Amino acid sequence: MIIIPARLGSTRFKDKILADIFGVPMFVATAKNVSKVDDVVVAVDDEKVKSIATSHGIKAVMTDTNHQSGTDRIRQAAQILGLNDDELIINVQADEPFIEAENIKKFKDFCDKNIDNAFMFSCYKSALNENIDDKNLVKVITDINSNAIYFSRSRIPFNRDEFSDYKIHLGIYAYRVKNLKQFCTMPYSVLENTEKLEQLRALENGKKIAMLQIQSQSIGIDSPDDLAKALAKFA
Repeated sequence: MIIIPARLGSTRFKDKILADIFGVPMFVATAKNVSKVDDVVVAVDDEKVKSIATSHGIKAVMTDTNHQSGTDRIRQAAQILGLNDDELIINVQADEPFIEAENIKKFKDFCDKNIDNAFMFSCYKSALNENIDDKNLVKVITDINSNAIYFSRSRIPFNRDEFSDYKIHLGIYAYRVKNLKQFCTMPYSVLENTEKLEQLRALENGKKIAMLQIQSQSIGIDSPDDLAKALAKFA
């Protein structure tokens, strides 16, 4: 199952999930896109957003407005839906309306194949011509088995010598329900609070995050500038 956390409030981009994407709200565009791969539920915190989802034929559940993260919101959605502990949840961010459905399918297959080998799963793409020093682009470094070592908004690794193989983390996660529950009971970590990246909580607690490399043209929408850039690219 795919669950999309859709919080209406956004500090950097007001009502971001309602931004127009070629005639539909952003979170609707994301849900419609990934529904080609699996069942989709949107975890909302506003009745207006729930009503919009319903009007577009998308299943939505109401969650608490006070959750500190999208993962906490997904945990509550899983409880409401009565999902069993071994079910795989794929977490797709509401601000990824252009993520390719074939990449979600590839990611789902990767998770199913390796379900017993990691605590969580995520993915990345090659940096190519991206601005590596953009703090909104989260970078990841991995070990020789493609497990995450660290995530940062900074340039990692620091290129004291020539280096070009930077990896851009994509905000797509997967976990079994039982691992999701465990994650949400872990205390907030120093690294998580410093970088404002919740996946660091898992790493700081010694958990393995298996990473899949994909090729994607998608642009995550963090700001109005990102939106303008994405609309121009995919028009």
